[in-house]
Amino acid sequence: MTSIDIESQQANPPKGTDIEQKSEKVPLLQDHPLIITKDDANTASYLSGVFNLSCTIVGAGIMSLPAAMKVLGIIPGVLLILVSGFLTKYSVEILLRYSEKEGSYTYGQLMYDAFGRLGEIFFQISVIINNTGITIIYLIIIADVISGSTTSGIHHSGILEEWFGEQWWTGRAFVLIFLTAFVLVPTAWIKRMEALQYTSAIAVGLVVLFILIVIEITCYKLAMGTIKQPALFPHINDFASFWNLFTAVPVLVCAYLCHYNVHTIQNELQDPSQMPGVVKSSLSVCSTIYIMTGLFGFLLFGDSTASDVLSNFDSNLGIPYSSVLNAMVRLSYAAHIVLVFPVVFYALRLNFYGLVYNSAIPLTSDTRKSAFAIITLILILVILLGAIFIPSIWVAFQFTGATAGALILFIFPASIVLRDHLGISTRRDKIISWGLIILAVFSDLVAIYSNAVSSL
Repeated sequence: MTSIDIESQQANPPKGTDIEQKSEKVPLLQDHPLIITKDDANTASYLSGVFNLSCTIVGAGIMSLPAAMKVLGIIPGVLLILVSGFLTKYSVEILLRYSEKEGSYTYGQLMYDAFGRLGEIFFQISVIINNTGITIIYLIIIADVISGSTTSGIHHSGILEEWFGEQWWTGRAFVLIFLTAFVLVPTAWIKRMEALQYTSAIAVGLVVLFILIVIEITCYKLAMGTIKQPALFPHINDFASFWNLFTAVPVLVCAYLCHYNVHTIQNELQDPSQMPGVVKSSLSVCSTIYIMTGLFGFLLFGDSTASDVLSNFDSNLGIPYSSVLNAMVRLSYAAHIVLVFPVVFYALRLNFYGLVYNSAIPLTSDTRKSAFAIITLILILVILLGAIFIPSIWVAFQFTGATAGALILFIFPASIVLRDHLGISTRRDKIISWGLIILAVFSDLVAIYSNAVSSL
């Protein structure tokens, strides 16, 4: 994918080019502005793409993986993580393959080419819902770490509460407002994904540090014989417990969701043809991280595993330097979340822009500075209020994963294959796509039903 001279190409599209062909499909491109892939030379490296995509994938979902293991058991949990990774790889490959054939530079534009403006609107709304939910989850996790949380009537102290006791300035609302104003707002002002490559690399490093500490603690307790035998398979006692298994599916959907940033990262690569390799490398790294986190987190805490496993690191673990290791685990992941926030927020704001202005122009090329500031602040305010009033990340995961997350991850890519507006779908593609849609719809309906029943 190369740079596009927007003015000359709009005025006189060369004969036989993708632009002229696209003009035949979309009259004068008046309803869908021509995509600008960059405003200067593409400079992002392969590693930059891997770090940014991995950072998109490894977010808040990792903290609920031990809880998902508790619901499913170790063996089904590990298998489902691997299967979800392969399905994610397939759905991303669909996007890349069809985008290359169509000449589409964004997921939204691909939806427009397949289903018209209505399809693009559905996609943009889904990203807005999903990423709003995910960023709210980020703030909830940070609040859990710093100010504490209460799960099933059990209070887990936050770091500030442990160090200074209960004060007005250690409360959840004040901490979130302070953090948002002085940390998240400045990082949310980034207009180019490539600018986040170094913070993304640090964020991935912090995840590795988190996992290494958890593995070290778990191995020590295994050697001491203080860890009980974990459940290898789920305990199914009745019909309700069977349906409860499906509540873990949306957690895994959210955990692997990265599709909304795939095209943005590809468009900034020096060699966009490297994107399939970037996807494979990122998914391999993230699958390993997910299995290690889910497995060792569940081994460490067993049946007492909280929906946000960080909340479990608030008490004596029965090992030397427990308080120091607890603080390191929680602070390292809280710092990771702070660094991941702008990566996910970037896609949220970009699609909100596209919905409001019906524009696919990158933020770096947009001249509406006041609109950029107002939209950024409004979105952050919504996220902040959601984090203050939503009690648990499990609740947020169930909502986003069972609705918008499933659409972006499975249903939209499969629908593009079945629509087959380019005539390139194989019989195998269509069979797998029907399977993805049926699996996503069935699992998510059951998850929504199970959560509704459990909340009564």
